[in-house]
Amino acid sequence: MSSHREAPEISKDPVADSTDVYAFVSPDKPDTVTLIANYIPLQEPAGGPNFYEFGDDVLYGIHIDNDGDGYADISYEFRFGTQVLDENTFLYNTGPIEAINSPYFNRRQFYDLTVVSGHTQRTVGVNLACPPCNIGPLSTPNYSFVASQAIHKLPGGLTVFAGQRAEAFYVDLGSIFDLGDLRPFEQLHNTFGLPIKLAAAPGVNDTNDLNVHSIAIQVPISAVTRKGHPSIGVWTTASRQSATVWDADNGQKVSSGPWRQVSRLGNPLVNEVINPLGKKDLWNSLPPSDDKLFAEYVAHPGLAALLPTLYPGVFPNLAKLVAAGTARADLEAILLTGIPTGIVPGFTNYTGKVLADMLRLNTSIAPTPTAKQSIYGLLGGDAGGFPNGRRVTDDVVAIELRALAGVTYALVDKTYTPDAAAGELTDGLTPASVSSKTTGTFPYLGEPYSGYNDPS
Repeated sequence: MSSHREAPEISKDPVADSTDVYAFVSPDKPDTVTLIANYIPLQEPAGGPNFYEFGDDVLYGIHIDNDGDGYADISYEFRFGTQVLDENTFLYNTGPIEAINSPYFNRRQFYDLTVVSGHTQRTVGVNLACPPCNIGPLSTPNYSFVASQAIHKLPGGLTVFAGQRAEAFYVDLGSIFDLGDLRPFEQLHNTFGLPIKLAAAPGVNDTNDLNVHSIAIQVPISAVTRKGHPSIGVWTTASRQSATVWDADNGQKVSSGPWRQVSRLGNPLVNEVINPLGKKDLWNSLPPSDDKLFAEYVAHPGLAALLPTLYPGVFPNLAKLVAAGTARADLEAILLTGIPTGIVPGFTNYTGKVLADMLRLNTSIAPTPTAKQSIYGLLGGDAGGFPNGRRVTDDVVAIELRALAGVTYALVDKTYTPDAAAGELTDGLTPASVSSKTTGTFPYLGEPYSGYNDPS
């Protein structure tokens, strides 16, 4: 879920597959925003001898729209390159990697960071080092220290990191994609006449103990907002050059031509379960400004129509709403325009009338203290969380399931009464379902799981 293997073509190209994007006012530095884009889903930690890495032939981007037109006003672009010190060994490392420049670190990655604004491009970081993957006690004996050396301070108040981190997104993939089965409520699920008896059960975090490759950047709020307009739209992309051929003489791929977008992600879940199968690859190739082409799937989401069938008798009010063909103005606001003033008392992250799937963040809202945070974000009375940006620990699965089930429709139609079950939907997971905890400081995602200690 979120965006792991969400479309047929990108599921075959994991190096370019953006899995999650986060955007939040930095809790430890509230005059900045932190933007995190994760790629390469579902990494098995014991992935040697060729451990996971960014693609040298992929252009990775984190984009910001600060005028509400669905086009990027500021883009942070990352290009990676790989260096091999000794090509005559099969080893990723030839001894303990105790520093990021260790001579034993055999296969290394570096990257350049370019800031694009309008027709202006500025390269602000060159040959920035990535940390190694977390291999084990002999190869990476002090991983935290080595990874900290990959946090780079750059001109303009930028801080950046790119490398492997622990997967923080939690979801019961196995259950949800078994016909929308939510284990805590599966005793209510339609068994379609099969000789199966289902009973309520705890959720299973299928992304636990797995890693991702993360690009994190912390930037001053003043650098990404327009005066008097604190709300921004954020999304991430990956692009490949339009032509790739296999050079058989040298055993390598050769790419050329203009860059073509192959992956994008704004709000979690949109391409996963909102867009229909026949449109997913197209959606991945287009900018948010073209999302009017997909607005009908937000206004009339297929999962909302399925819930009354999957859980007979549990969602009668939602069933009536769907049968009436009512457009879901609440979902359009959450996912495509931001929430206007007057819908949620004292809150807005509205960016304008253009329908565009972007993760919208009102940068003028201070971070919620940890003790007062709700993993349900705005639904839990916490304006510092999703859909106001997205924090690493926000339970976006439960939030969006509840919204799809009709909880938020009552905000735009006071006569509508959500079904009692709608406000309880969850796959049974919380941040406690994640073994590696977030750090509370940049780059926020936890230390990646070690291949040596891999429990699977």
